[in-house]
Parts: sequence; structure tokens; C-alpha cells
Amino acid sequence: MGKVTGFLEYERLEEGYEPVAQRLKNWKEFVVGLNAEQAKQQGARCMDCGTPFCNSGCPVNNIIPDFNDLVYRGTPADWRQAIEVLHQTNNFPEFTGRVCPAPCEAACTLNVNDDAVGIKSIEHAIIDRAWAEGWVKPQPAAAGTGKKVAVVGSGPAGLAAAQQLARAGHAVTVFEKNSRAGGLLRYGIPDFKMEKSHIDRRVEQMKAEGVSFRTGVLVGAMPKEGPASRVTNDAKETIGADQVKAEFDAVLLTGGAESSRDLPVPGRDLDGVHFAMEFLPQQNKVVAGDKVKPQIRADGKHVIVIGGGDTGSDCVGTSNRHGAASVTQFELMPMPPEQEDKPLVWPYWPVKLRTSSSHEEGCERTFAIATKEFIAGTGKDKGRVVGLKTVQVQWQGGKMTEVPGSEKEWKADLVLLAMGFVSPLGTVLEAFGVDKDARGNAKAHTEATGGYKTNAEKVFAAGDMRRGQSLVVWAIREGRQAARAVDEYLMGASDLPR
Repeated sequence: MGKVTGFLEYERLEEGYEPVAQRLKNWKEFVVGLNAEQAKQQGARCMDCGTPFCNSGCPVNNIIPDFNDLVYRGTPADWRQAIEVLHQTNNFPEFTGRVCPAPCEAACTLNVNDDAVGIKSIEHAIIDRAWAEGWVKPQPAAAGTGKKVAVVGSGPAGLAAAQQLARAGHAVTVFEKNSRAGGLLRYGIPDFKMEKSHIDRRVEQMKAEGVSFRTGVLVGAMPKEGPASRVTNDAKETIGADQVKAEFDAVLLTGGAESSRDLPVPGRDLDGVHFAMEFLPQQNKVVAGDKVKPQIRADGKHVIVIGGGDTGSDCVGTSNRHGAASVTQFELMPMPPEQEDKPLVWPYWPVKLRTSSSHEEGCERTFAIATKEFIAGTGKDKGRVVGLKTVQVQWQGGKMTEVPGSEKEWKADLVLLAMGFVSPLGTVLEAFGVDKDARGNAKAHTEATGGYKTNAEKVFAAGDMRRGQSLVVWAIREGRQAARAVDEYLMGASDLPR
């Protein structure tokens, strides 16, 4: 805990943002983190609450009261111990400290009738100081086991698992079909939310710990048709699942949920209608210095983003930085309340209206609306989208019905589909002979015994590959737990944390 009376004396401090006009000019992060004194004050607000629900609210079970207290104490030794506490449960706090929605804060006991402790901002401050001070160093294993593990997919689940397995002494090779490691962390999250230098320095740390990275290598096969065939793929080499299984003692599949949900309405095939995950990766590649021709751009266009989640918000922020003429975001569900009913939902994650920094940069948001048709242009715009038709909907008893007389046409030069993801690439699972669940994910449970093991011999699955689309923090949790399962499979027992 922090200061005994801290929650009575101090208010919650939010991280700051650079002004909108300034941050729209570049692709850099714009969050202004807490300084040491501000973080100390936030740490002081951590209560002696008896049962810290924040621990269980956090998917990786961060030991939050402990690092809050250390930051409150505030000596250099305390800060250094704080990063050690944080790294006990989370391999990459610089990722979660930037892009996690912070379910721990929703579960904070102080959140029952006050503003939660700024746990995410404290985590952000700890890891940034740790890197600045040189406290984050490679931790190579003292001795090798002689076992070889292939990790297929270099997103947060794959990176977390690879690091844990390497530290246990295994020879780990990470396969990534794109030209750089990071998975959806690198290609799905815009640089203005998380600069990719954070991934690069972790990759260098892992290389120093003995992890090998083989980028531009596709394991298995890509779908030849359907939404999944449009997934970003820079592979220059393809290797078969049988070859991987023959060369390695265990295989862990950690690919992302990359198959986008489509909107099969009239006009879907018009130019100018794209998946969000065609649009966002291209911009990230350009920021990284890659040449992308032709790039999907929003300059001077009327952009409509269909889907009200984080991916849609990322499309809004990217379109505004391109210089879009207007940005509108559609959400099929009704607008949620601005404030949750805390006595009813605490300590669980509440459904409430969430306005992102991208929304604040300029966006019209429309709720309870369904798209009926994409409108084709004529003349020089023939074959291109120039608008779309919508209808308002209402929800009763869990069923959606259209509102008569609510039809409307909207001008649109660029439409981005950001309606979520249905599954990982089925062709990869099929190549390894892995059974799928009803949603198309790898079928495997998470129990302590036999967890993350698929039906295929020596093949495991974790992250989005197993649970479907989810959060970065859940991917890290699954990667860590799957690493222990693989270690137990190879060695008969494991000292890795679960």
C-alpha cells in the first residue's frame, strides 16, 4: 500500500497529451507521462484495502500494491525494486503501460466510490525509468537444455513465450511471416500509440538471451481467397509444418486473430472499401521507412469507419493525420451510458462510453446504425465508392430491428471496415493438423495440467491463436503460461511461473 491516508488527500492524476494541432503533424507518441513526484503521489493513493481486486482484474496478475508502495517510497533503490516486481509477472510493461485499457483500474477498490488509482500511469513511469537508468538487461540462461522450440508468430504472446523459454535454457526460434518482429503490435497499433522502438529494443534483449528470429518466413500456408487472403504477408520464404515439427522438439503457435470480419452488402467490392488491417499496416510500414505503393491514403477524403472499437479508433487517428476532409465512425450497438453503475458492475470491466484521444482529434460518432449498401460512382468515379446507405436500428430483447423511415445516404470516398476479427489463419492450424473450436481458434484448454496442448503431437497454441481476438495483456499472460506448459512437456517439470 502507499500512504495510509493518501486516497483521502490526493486526487487522481491523469497523464497529459500534447495539443491536438501539434500531434497531428507527426506519428510520434504524444502522451506526457507522470514525473517521479506525480507517480509518488499516485502511489500514495493505493489503499490498505485488504483484498486487492486489482491483482485479479489484471490478466497477468501484476503485484500492483507492491510496486505502488515502492514508487510512493521513492528512492532509486525502491524504483529499481519496482521494476523487478513488475517484471515478475509482465515481460513487457512498456507495451501494456501504453496500450492496455487497464482492467486493473476498473477493479481498484477505490473505484467503488472514487476515482481509481492511476495504476497504468505508474506502470508506464516505472518501465520508462528502468530503461532510462539501464536497469533492463538481458537475462540469459545459466545452462542450455539441449531442447529446441519453434514459436510461430512474434506478437506479444510469441515474444513473451520465447523469452520465458529462452530463460529456461531452451534454444528458441521465432518465425514471423512479415519483415519485422512484433506481429499486430507492430502492424496493427499505430506509432502514435506505441512507437516501434519499444519492440526493437526488446527483440535485441531477447537476441542477447539466445532467441533467434526468422522474419519473412511463412510457416504453413496463406488462405487463397476470402478476407484472410488480404492479411499482411511479406514472406520471402515458406516452410512446411512437417519440416518445423521435424526440426524442433516442441512447436508453439502464437499467431494473431488476423481474419477480419467482413460486411457482405451490395457494393462491397468497390474500390475504396478496405479492411482496417489493410489500411493500418501500410502506414506503420511507411513510418518504418518501407516503400508502399500504392498506399491507401485518406488525404482530403470523406472517411467512414465502420466499427466502434479500438481498431476503428486507430483508423480515425490515422485518417486525421493523413488530412482527411471528414471522419465519421459507425457503431452497430446503441450508445452506452457515460458513467457505469459502479455498485452493480464493480470490480468487473464496465460497459460505458469511451472517448479515445483519436476521437478528440476530430470525429463524428454515430451509434445504432447499420450499413445497407455501398454506392458506386459514375463517370470518372466508376467502380469507386462515393457513398453508402444506412438505416438506424434498435435493440430489444437482444434482437436488432431496423427503424422505419430512418434510411440515409452518406458521402464517402474511403470506407474502412473495423468490425473485429473472427479467427486466426485457419490454414496455419490445418497445416499442423490442429483441431479448431467452434470459432475457428486452436482447440486447447488452459488448465495447469496439459494446458495449451493441442491434439497434434508436440504442438501448443496460445494468445489469439487459441482464445480469439483479445488484449495485448491477455496475450502476454497466455504466452507466459504456455511457456511453462512447453517447459513441463520437454523437461517433466518447470520452474517457470504460471
